[in-house]
Amino acid sequence: MIHGRWKLPILFRLYADPSMRTLQLKRDLPGISQKMLTQHLRELADDGLVDRVDFCEKPLRVQYQLSEMGRQLLPVLIAARRFSTRHPA
Repeated sequence: MIHGRWKLPILFRLYADPSMRTLQLKRDLPGISQKMLTQHLRELADDGLVDRVDFCEKPLRVQYQLSEMGRQLLPVLIAARRFSTRHPA
C-alpha cells in the first residue's frame, strides 16, 4: 500500500493539512511530476488510505484527505520514522 517514492510524503502532507487539492500537493512536494502524483493518489484511494472528494463542479474541483484507515496508519508510520532515525542502517 505504501511502496513507491512519493506515497509516504503524500500521506504525511495530508496528515499535516487535512484537505488538499492536487495542485497544492504538487507545489508542496518538489520534484514530483503531475503523472506520478495522480497515479499515487489513485492508488492510495484504491487502497482506502485516501478519500477523493469530487465537488461535481465545472471546472473540476477535487480534494484529497486521509481516510479513517489512513489516519489509523499514520501513528505506525511516525513510529517507524522515529525508529529509522534512531537506528540508521
